Amino acid sequence: MPKNPDLIDIRRIMDMLPHRYPFLLVDRVLQWDNEQRTITAYKNVTMNEPFFQGHFPGMPLMPGVLILEALAQAAGLFVLLSQEVDLNSKIFLFTGMDRVKFRRPVVPGDQLFLHISDVRRKMNLWKMAGVAKVDGETAATGEFSAAMVNKENL
Repeated sequence: MPKNPDLIDIRRIMDMLPHRYPFLLVDRVLQWDNEQRTITAYKNVTMNEPFFQGHFPGMPLMPGVLILEALAQAAGLFVLLSQEVDLNSKIFLFTGMDRVKFRRPVVPGDQLFLHISDVRRKMNLWKMAGVAKVDGETAATGEFSAAMVNKENL
Protein backbone atom coordinates (compact mmCIF):
# COMPACT_ATOMS: atom_id res chain seq x y z
CA MET A 1 0.00 0.00 0.00
CA PRO A 2 1.46 3.45 -0.90
CA LYS A 3 2.31 5.85 1.90
CA ASN A 4 0.02 8.79 2.55
CA PRO A 5 2.02 11.82 1.32
CA ASP A 6 0.28 14.06 3.89
CA LEU A 7 1.29 11.84 6.82
CA ILE A 8 4.28 13.32 8.60
CA ASP A 9 5.93 11.22 11.28
CA ILE A 10 7.79 12.22 14.43
CA ARG A 11 11.20 12.19 12.73
CA ARG A 12 10.12 14.79 10.21
CA ILE A 13 8.35 16.79 12.91
CA MET A 14 11.60 16.87 14.90
CA ASP A 15 13.41 18.10 11.78
CA MET A 16 10.93 20.96 11.53
CA LEU A 17 10.19 22.06 15.11
CA PRO A 18 12.82 23.17 17.63
CA HIS A 19 10.87 21.59 20.53
CA ARG A 20 12.17 18.49 22.30
CA TYR A 21 11.12 16.32 25.23
CA PRO A 22 9.27 17.16 27.38
CA PHE A 23 7.85 19.98 25.29
CA LEU A 24 7.31 18.40 21.88
CA LEU A 25 3.52 18.01 21.83
CA VAL A 26 2.75 16.72 18.31
CA ASP A 27 3.33 13.06 17.48
CA ARG A 28 2.09 12.90 13.89
CA VAL A 29 0.52 15.01 11.16
CA LEU A 30 -2.36 13.17 9.51
CA GLN A 31 -3.30 15.73 6.88
CA TRP A 32 -2.37 19.20 5.69
CA ASP A 33 -3.89 21.13 2.85
CA ASN A 34 -2.27 24.34 1.69
CA GLU A 35 -5.23 25.30 -0.52
CA GLN A 36 -7.85 24.75 2.22
CA ARG A 37 -5.43 26.21 4.84
CA THR A 38 -5.86 23.31 7.28
CA ILE A 39 -3.77 20.80 9.16
CA THR A 40 -4.76 17.87 11.38
CA ALA A 41 -2.29 16.28 13.78
CA TYR A 42 -2.40 14.39 17.04
CA LYS A 43 -0.69 13.97 20.39
CA ASN A 44 -0.85 10.66 22.25
CA VAL A 45 -1.31 11.57 25.91
CA THR A 46 0.31 9.05 28.26
CA MET A 47 0.76 8.77 32.00
CA ASN A 48 4.50 9.17 31.34
CA GLU A 49 4.06 12.91 30.64
CA PRO A 50 6.12 14.77 33.26
CA PHE A 51 3.38 17.32 34.01
CA PHE A 52 1.07 14.62 35.42
CA GLN A 53 3.26 14.33 38.55
CA GLY A 54 1.97 17.66 39.78
CA HIS A 55 -1.18 18.27 37.70
CA PHE A 56 -2.80 16.75 39.70
CA PRO A 57 -1.64 13.92 42.00
CA GLY A 58 -4.36 11.27 42.04
CA MET A 59 -6.32 13.04 39.26
CA PRO A 60 -4.03 13.56 36.25
CA LEU A 61 -5.24 16.29 33.86
CA MET A 62 -3.32 17.76 30.93
CA PRO A 63 -2.84 21.48 31.64
CA GLY A 64 -4.93 23.68 29.36
CA VAL A 65 -1.95 25.80 28.40
CA LEU A 66 -0.23 22.66 27.06
CA ILE A 67 -3.28 21.82 24.96
CA LEU A 68 -2.97 25.31 23.48
CA GLU A 69 0.77 24.79 22.99
CA ALA A 70 0.04 21.55 21.10
CA LEU A 71 -2.32 23.50 18.83
CA ALA A 72 0.36 26.15 18.34
CA GLN A 73 2.93 23.51 17.37
CA ALA A 74 0.49 22.07 14.83
CA ALA A 75 -0.02 25.58 13.45
CA GLY A 76 3.75 26.04 13.25
CA LEU A 77 4.00 22.82 11.29
CA PHE A 78 1.37 24.11 8.86
CA VAL A 79 3.36 27.29 8.28
CA LEU A 80 6.62 25.38 7.84
CA LEU A 81 5.00 22.92 5.42
CA SER A 82 3.35 25.62 3.36
CA GLN A 83 6.40 27.79 2.73
CA GLU A 84 10.14 27.45 2.67
CA VAL A 85 11.66 28.83 5.83
CA ASP A 86 15.30 28.95 6.87
CA LEU A 87 14.92 27.27 10.26
CA ASN A 88 18.46 28.20 11.23
CA SER A 89 17.64 31.90 11.26
CA LYS A 90 13.88 32.08 12.02
CA ILE A 91 11.47 30.91 14.69
CA PHE A 92 7.65 30.86 14.87
CA LEU A 93 6.37 32.47 18.11
CA PHE A 94 2.92 32.96 19.67
CA THR A 95 1.82 36.59 19.72
CA GLY A 96 -1.71 36.16 21.06
CA MET A 97 -4.70 33.99 21.90
CA ASP A 98 -8.36 35.00 21.78
CA ARG A 99 -11.68 33.33 22.53
CA VAL A 100 -10.00 30.39 24.27
CA LYS A 101 -12.42 27.91 25.82
CA PHE A 102 -11.82 24.61 27.59
CA ARG A 103 -14.66 22.12 27.16
CA ARG A 104 -13.50 18.75 28.49
CA PRO A 105 -10.51 17.39 30.42
CA VAL A 106 -7.67 15.59 28.64
CA VAL A 107 -6.34 12.62 30.60
CA PRO A 108 -3.77 9.83 30.19
CA GLY A 109 -4.80 7.42 27.45
CA ASP A 110 -6.45 10.11 25.34
CA GLN A 111 -5.46 10.81 21.77
CA LEU A 112 -5.64 14.59 21.36
CA PHE A 113 -6.51 15.56 17.78
CA LEU A 114 -5.32 19.01 16.76
CA HIS A 115 -7.19 20.83 13.98
CA ILE A 116 -5.94 24.16 12.67
CA SER A 117 -7.96 26.02 10.03
CA ASP A 118 -8.62 29.40 8.50
CA VAL A 119 -4.91 30.19 8.39
CA ARG A 120 -4.30 33.75 7.21
CA ARG A 121 -1.05 35.59 6.67
CA LYS A 122 -0.19 39.26 6.52
CA MET A 123 3.55 39.94 6.15
CA ASN A 124 5.21 37.93 8.97
CA LEU A 125 2.03 37.64 11.08
CA TRP A 126 -0.25 34.60 11.00
CA LYS A 127 -3.77 34.13 12.39
CA MET A 128 -5.64 30.85 12.67
CA ALA A 129 -8.40 28.97 14.48
CA GLY A 130 -7.73 25.84 16.49
CA VAL A 131 -9.83 23.00 17.88
CA ALA A 132 -8.48 20.18 20.05
CA LYS A 133 -10.66 17.06 20.27
CA VAL A 134 -10.70 13.73 22.09
CA ASP A 135 -13.02 10.96 20.89
CA GLY A 136 -14.84 13.50 18.70
CA GLU A 137 -15.56 15.77 21.67
CA THR A 138 -14.13 19.28 21.77
CA ALA A 139 -11.53 19.68 24.51
CA ALA A 140 -10.42 23.24 23.69
CA THR A 141 -10.90 25.95 21.08
CA GLY A 142 -9.27 29.26 20.36
CA GLU A 143 -8.03 31.79 17.87
CA PHE A 144 -4.28 32.22 17.71
CA SER A 145 -1.80 34.65 16.24
CA ALA A 146 1.89 34.13 15.75
CA ALA A 147 4.85 35.71 14.00
CA MET A 148 7.81 34.38 12.08
CA VAL A 149 10.78 36.29 13.52
CA ASN A 150 14.51 36.34 13.03
CA LYS A 151 16.27 34.56 15.88
CA GLU A 152 18.91 37.30 15.97
CA ASN A 153 16.19 39.81 16.95
CA LEU A 154 15.36 37.92 20.18
